[in-house]
Amino acid sequence: MTILQLISVLVAIAALFGWISARWLKLPTTIGTMFLTVVCSLFLVSIGEYAAGLRPWAIGLARQIDFERLILHGMLPLLLFAGAFLLDIGALVREKLTVASLAIVGTLVSTFAVAALMRWTLPLVGIHAPWLQCMLFGALISPTDPIAVMEMLRRVGVPNHVEAQLAGESLFNDGIGVVIFVTLLGAAHGATPTASHIIVTLLLSVGGGLALGIFLAWIAYTLMRLVDAFQVDVLITLSLALAGYALAEILRLSGPLEAVAAAIALRGFNVHHPAELIAHEKVEEFWKMVDEVQNAVLFVLLGLEVLAIPFQRAWLGSGATAIVAVLAIRVAVVALVLRGLRLIGRDHRSSVLVLTWGGLHGGLSLALALALPLTDGRDWILATTYIVVVFSIVLQGGSLGFFLRHFHAAETSPPAEQPQEL
Repeated sequence: MTILQLISVLVAIAALFGWISARWLKLPTTIGTMFLTVVCSLFLVSIGEYAAGLRPWAIGLARQIDFERLILHGMLPLLLFAGAFLLDIGALVREKLTVASLAIVGTLVSTFAVAALMRWTLPLVGIHAPWLQCMLFGALISPTDPIAVMEMLRRVGVPNHVEAQLAGESLFNDGIGVVIFVTLLGAAHGATPTASHIIVTLLLSVGGGLALGIFLAWIAYTLMRLVDAFQVDVLITLSLALAGYALAEILRLSGPLEAVAAAIALRGFNVHHPAELIAHEKVEEFWKMVDEVQNAVLFVLLGLEVLAIPFQRAWLGSGATAIVAVLAIRVAVVALVLRGLRLIGRDHRSSVLVLTWGGLHGGLSLALALALPLTDGRDWILATTYIVVVFSIVLQGGSLGFFLRHFHAAETSPPAEQPQEL
């Protein structure tokens, strides 16, 4: 199958499942498309013995797709840039301390805690994974996925401060998680890092990515205000999203954080100039369209991935164990961070339950799992990650509205009348 044919199939599936989801299932596009793709993939697997050639064709289709390269080095720059560019900058600034605490402290603590819990519980389901493999799993599953989170937030209508906390955390913690994952992966191949090496690498990659994104955004902003053509504005932002990410990778900086910093900085620079100088609305509409279309295709890809994963019974047990472990650690980490923030400012508002249940996992975790060599426990990590991702997007994302309906009144009531913690 040619690249054009493959793209045509993916877009057609996304369009069909999106239509079914909107017309009959009444589900958000991401949840509906992934749910329907997983169901159809499992159906093809189950009837494979009765329809010769159908299952091999479907599995061959899934295996033609290099998920790691397509997500990490293709779709991720545009999706991160779109998510950050469309974010409410004012709300993000107000919640900067919460976002930074969740993204940095939360990701680091979660990585080690999830690894420890998996190391202790995996033997119960017949898997004896070494400590380093558990650390790799903890690093790739701890960041909340910005692609999944942003889609959910736009559809369920969370309060502004909670939206800024969830979206901001998800946009920044993936870059930190990628750095931790890459450092641990190097350790798996003999380059044992010291604590100081990890800290220096983290600071250089994260700080360098942020600085590069802001610098490139300033250049883009300077060019945009010198012309009066929205088509040129769109091309400038598009080149910023793609070329900036590619340059960060060449310089061994955090590409995800460069994309997020560039989008937020550009939006901040542009907001001070009138619409006649910069085509605010048209540029924003372009990135909304990019975000919606790529999200639909991405979640079809995630659904198809089930065809390429050789599941075993033990891995189903590890997936169930991981769901419990990841949720338990997420509750503990969020509660710990919010408790510390309330000691600093007593009027701080948030929700442990909503931040926990809204911390979705998606394509980034799968892409990192696919990046593992076959000798590093890739099979059990990939299968376990996929189970967690499906649970997260379909069940957590699908029931997020339930949490908001129950806690919306408390979230929007005056600070003096509401409880400090839910």
